[in-house]
Amino acid sequence: MENEQAISKLIEKAYDLGFEYEKVYRGCSQAALGAIYDTLDMKDDGVFKAATGFAGGGGLCGVSVCGGYAAGVLAISQLLGRERSNFKDPAGVRFENFKLVREFTLKYLEDLGAIICRDIQIKKFGRPYYIADKDEFEKFEEAGGHRDKCTDVVGRATRIAVQFILENGLHDLPSR
Repeated sequence: MENEQAISKLIEKAYDLGFEYEKVYRGCSQAALGAIYDTLDMKDDGVFKAATGFAGGGGLCGVSVCGGYAAGVLAISQLLGRERSNFKDPAGVRFENFKLVREFTLKYLEDLGAIICRDIQIKKFGRPYYIADKDEFEKFEEAGGHRDKCTDVVGRATRIAVQFILENGLHDLPSR
């Protein structure tokens, strides 16, 4: 029971941090990954830096995966993924990862209905935005992009990832 309460608080914290980081710092992929890291007491500056380009569906184009989804996959893979020093991977770690990422993808789809930025925008805003364009970005902001739309997506993405990571035993509860 105590463990369930701790997990519940962490999941709530994950949502709140994801929402706030997207609102303040922007860059959905790094906002979500930073929130995952801060919730679970994880850190890897290289992975965090590598997440930069996933923002806004890939360089703000909207046509690639949601940055929040990418952050979840990156965190899962950081915890259980094939290492360069073991590229041959005779134990098949990558296949364990693939299975978990498939399961995570299904959870993400169940909650948000899509993993592609553009499709999530259509669900949240009723239309997609090409936010690399100044005028489109202004319309995106006026429609609540960093007020309550993408902030909610990042919060939910972070919550899904943290819950998934804990439920699958990929990381222990932080000792706080």
